[in-house]
Amino acid sequence: MINVLVLDDDFYVGQVHCRYVDEVPGFRALEPVRDLGAARQALGDTDVDLLLADCVLPDGNGIDLIREAEVDAAMLSAVADPQNVRSALRAGALTYIFKPFEADHLQGFLRRYARYRRFWDQEKFSQTELNGLLRNLHDASAPGGCGSGGSGASTTDRIFDALESASGPLTALEISEAVGISRATAQRHLAKLAGSQAVTVSLQYGSTGRPEHLYGTG
Repeated sequence: MINVLVLDDDFYVGQVHCRYVDEVPGFRALEPVRDLGAARQALGDTDVDLLLADCVLPDGNGIDLIREAEVDAAMLSAVADPQNVRSALRAGALTYIFKPFEADHLQGFLRRYARYRRFWDQEKFSQTELNGLLRNLHDASAPGGCGSGGSGASTTDRIFDALESASGPLTALEISEAVGISRATAQRHLAKLAGSQAVTVSLQYGSTGRPEHLYGTG
């Protein structure tokens, strides 16, 4: 479970963003905070994996917290000034999302971030793998990016969620049945996910016939 701390001076907005987070499988929103002091205390007292910080706060600037915090972070702000965006990215923000935004915009990033985190479990990786990782993290059109529905649940997202919730690797047929789509559609989306290295592919050999592909998330 990925723990997310939402920092926003507007109580209502913070609650909405927490709801967006909780709707994504594998993510849990912690109690939102409204200023830098409360955020620093939460970061010190709680196991936080991802910080979603506003920029303009009652007691300072969210960019400063991103710079000092030893945690992955993204900035959610209505401040669209290019220099502010650049400062946030230079401070270490993984992305900058302009408010207001639809749920699927944030949820698409969270899904890509989940795959980004899994990448670091490897002992080593190639330049090509690293390039693909960074490209997919920032590309909203990548598999698991912004979905087509109000909750961000595109077909690719639903396939990925089914794989994540499974106890082990699944075949294309099993995935198609779990998601409620044709096998051909499942295979098309799985090929795209495999091509971006978002899912793993292995072979299952039976007693007869051709080996079958098995898909998993790690």
